[in-house]
Amino acid sequence: MISLLLDQGLPRSVGAALPSEQWSVWHVADLGLSRASDRMILQFARKEKRHVITLDADFHALLATSGERGPSVVRLRIEGLKSKELALLLERIWPSIATAMANGALVTVTPDRIRIKHLPIG
Repeated sequence: MISLLLDQGLPRSVGAALPSEQWSVWHVADLGLSRASDRMILQFARKEKRHVITLDADFHALLATSGERGPSVVRLRIEGLKSKELALLLERIWPSIATAMANGALVTVTPDRIRIKHLPIG
């Protein structure tokens, strides 16, 4: 099961667009974490063993300087994705990032590239 935590700014309905037998998707807004700090969201994701999906670069910065091994974070540098588009993107990229995500990674996805940095950094 691939367990995700979607950050604010991403469509809440992505989970409905992914096959439920493979994906478990929670959105921060559905958990009362809409106004939580990035650090609190990372702590929640770590506790719940979920990967964070975000548009926000701050998650990468926090993890890069923390020395922590997780949670893994995917930063999307593609704005305006609708639920179905985001679901298709996640299904397309996951095979190439799954191992890194399972072991702790910061992943950046742009329209033409995927970059992976393994945790901890430094």
